[in-house]
Amino acid sequence: MTDAPTQRPSRAGLYAPFIIVLIALAAWTGWWFYLTRQIDAGLEAQSAALRQQGWDVRYADKRIVGWPFRANVKLTHVTIAAPSGHAISAPELNAEANAYQPTKWVVVAPEGLVLTRAGKGKVAVNGDAIRMSASGIDQRWPNLALELVNPIFTVHPDGEPFPIARAARIEFYSRPHLEGSTAPSDAIDVMFRLVDGQGRRDGPVEGFAQDGQLTTQLEATIGRADLLKVGDAAGVFSQWTQGGGTFRNLRGDLQAGDSRATLSSDVLKADANGRLTGQVALQSQKPLPALSGLLESRQGSVNRIGAAGAAAAAGAADAAGREDMALTLVFRDGRTWLGPFPLAPAPKLF
Repeated sequence: MTDAPTQRPSRAGLYAPFIIVLIALAAWTGWWFYLTRQIDAGLEAQSAALRQQGWDVRYADKRIVGWPFRANVKLTHVTIAAPSGHAISAPELNAEANAYQPTKWVVVAPEGLVLTRAGKGKVAVNGDAIRMSASGIDQRWPNLALELVNPIFTVHPDGEPFPIARAARIEFYSRPHLEGSTAPSDAIDVMFRLVDGQGRRDGPVEGFAQDGQLTTQLEATIGRADLLKVGDAAGVFSQWTQGGGTFRNLRGDLQAGDSRATLSSDVLKADANGRLTGQVALQSQKPLPALSGLLESRQGSVNRIGAAGAAAAAGAADAAGREDMALTLVFRDGRTWLGPFPLAPAPKLF
C-alpha cells in the first residue's frame, strides 16, 4: 500500500511582503516623477512670467535629482535681475524639499552670491553658509527665513562702498501678521538681526561702533504688504508707499561698542522720494562714544557739523553724571535728525 503524496505548503506568504514593498516603491517612484515634473513646469512658468514683467531670469543648467525622498533643484550660473536694476547672481543655487512635504523649501548658495545695487555697483557675499527657507508657499503669506553665517562683503572695483565689511550672523524673518488670534491680515511681521557686524574701514558704521562691533535687532509689522510689487521698475516699495504702506510697532535694540539703546516707534513710512519719515524714540546708555565715533568717520555722508552738535549735547549730559538719555531720532525732509542736529540722509527705501 503506497502513501498519498504530501502537499507542499504554499510560499505565497513568503513573497507577499516583497510584492507589497515593490508596489509601494513603484507608486512612490511614480509620485516622485510626477512631483518633479510639476516643479520643473512651475519653475519655467514663473521664470516666463517674470520675463514678461521686465525681469532678466537666466541659468545655464538645471537638474532635478534627489529620488526617492527629496526633490533637489540644482541651477548653475544663475542671474535674477529686477526692472529696478537690483539683481542677484550666483555660480550655483540648490533648492531642496522633502518629496512628502513640497510646500517647504530650503535654498542654499554654496559658492556665495553677487548683489547688484541699482546705481551703486556690485558686492560679493561669501561666508560659511548662505541659505533661505520658505514654508507654506501655497499660502498667501509664506514664512520666510534668510540666514548668513560669517558673511564677508567685498565691493567690486566700480561699486560704491558697502556699510558692512563682515558679521558673525545676519538674519531676516517674515511671517503673516495675525489680527487678534487667528485671522490673517494684509500685513506681515518682519525681524532683522545683525550680530557682531564690522563696518568698512573709516566708514560711519566703524566709527559709530567705536572700531568695535555693531549688534542690532529690529522687529516691525509691514502694513499693506499686498502692495509690495517686485515687478515695478521704481523698486519694491514704490507702489507700497503710494498706497499708504507703513511700518508699524517698530521695536528693537542696538549695541555699538560701549553704547546701547532700545528703539521704539508707532509708525514709519516713506515720502514721495522714497526717504523714510517719522520718528523713533531712543532710550540710550552712554551715547557719547557712539556719536563721537560717528563724527570721526572719514567716509560716507555723515553731517559732521550735526554729529558734532549731537556729541556735544551728549557730552554735557555725560559731564553731569547722566549715562542714560532719552533721545528722539527724526526722519524728515530727507534727513536724519537727532533732536535739532542733522546727522545724515534719511534711509532710502526706493
